[in-house]
Amino acid sequence: MIPCMPVGAAVDDSPTVPWYRTLDRVQWNTLIASNLGWLFDGFETYGLVLTVGVAMRQLLPPELYPQIPAYAGLLIAVTLLGWGVGGIVGGVLADYIGRKRMMIIAVLAYSVTAGLSAFSYDWISFAVLRFLVGIAIGSEWATGSSMIAELWPDRARGKGAGLMQCGLGAGFFLASLVWLFVSPLGPDAWRYMYVIGVVPALLTLWIRRAIPESAVWERAAARRKADKARFTLFDLFADRTLRKRTILVFLMSLASTLGFWGISTWVPPFIGGVAAASGLDAARWSSYAGMAYTFGAVVGYVGLGFLADAYGRKPVTIAFFVFALLLTPVMFFWTRDPQLLLGLAFVNAIFSNGQFTWMPAWLPELYPTRMRATALAFAFNGPRFIAFLGPLLAGTMIVQFGGYGQAAMVLASIYLVGIAAAPFLPETVGQPLPA
Repeated sequence: MIPCMPVGAAVDDSPTVPWYRTLDRVQWNTLIASNLGWLFDGFETYGLVLTVGVAMRQLLPPELYPQIPAYAGLLIAVTLLGWGVGGIVGGVLADYIGRKRMMIIAVLAYSVTAGLSAFSYDWISFAVLRFLVGIAIGSEWATGSSMIAELWPDRARGKGAGLMQCGLGAGFFLASLVWLFVSPLGPDAWRYMYVIGVVPALLTLWIRRAIPESAVWERAAARRKADKARFTLFDLFADRTLRKRTILVFLMSLASTLGFWGISTWVPPFIGGVAAASGLDAARWSSYAGMAYTFGAVVGYVGLGFLADAYGRKPVTIAFFVFALLLTPVMFFWTRDPQLLLGLAFVNAIFSNGQFTWMPAWLPELYPTRMRATALAFAFNGPRFIAFLGPLLAGTMIVQFGGYGQAAMVLASIYLVGIAAAPFLPETVGQPLPA
């Protein structure tokens, strides 16, 4: 059971008290809401990865079946592009209309658009709806990250970020588990997955009752109104210090994002293909791979947050980039044993997916409240305007190279960018948020 206290109760924040006893009910509820919002985002995102091949076999003519990897890459890229658009817009709106209101809007939007995806009648209509789903999904992350950062105590902020971020991996795992049971239901099974995606709309009813608006944001909004200040996205680049930070975190986020969308999303079909070559059921082994991979991601998300609070944001983030780079050739070249590949998928995901926690743990500590959600949204979603090319390139390279390994190795070089950029950011562990 999650330990909690009545709202407004005093808490002891001394170093001798366990971190989880320093949190009140509001802080726990904020974590639950942010985690569940990100969990459903993960379900919807990974649901596409798992079902896109089946969907294309129904939405494309048979003569185009050999090009399904290219179409799959295109659809993932379109979703990612929408994610970038929605993420930046949602972050700016969260700084203007409030964290709580923007979270409710985001959850409702991706529930509705996900459900509509089930009614696609050709690949173009599917692509359009996936773009709209991406817009809705992208607008949720910066809001939840800002709320966790603003409500949780300084010495537990990294832990809160990791526990929130693990919702994505839990959503991936849930999608893999659901697909394991839904996939045998026939050629329309992929449509059922998107109908299930309507369920998150119910979460908004609880958010309205259980989560308050961020008091930190309310004070910043009052100051903005009193000063008649007009903040725009361009203010991220107006100050020299903030401009440098924004460029560095953009490059690091690009490394994490391109690494995931260009490499990691192909792990289930890769292992499914290896299993098929051994006479096993490809769809079932793809589901196994998705569950192993996403379980590793959950471990990585939480692990980075706890390690970042213990050892610092900078060294832990760099270590995750390094291990993600080193484990890529191990994943795709070391073995063709499906069972061993499941273990490798688990370990690989700890670092290639788990590294995303550096963003909600580190980024809020680099920007003032008045632009925090916008900055997080730009850093997290801006790279998607470039990273959406990753699935396109990967899908094309897989077709051209006749396999996954070569494409993965080319794209894995992007981790070097993250390794090079991270040392230039300041260490912020344990420090209060900038006002």
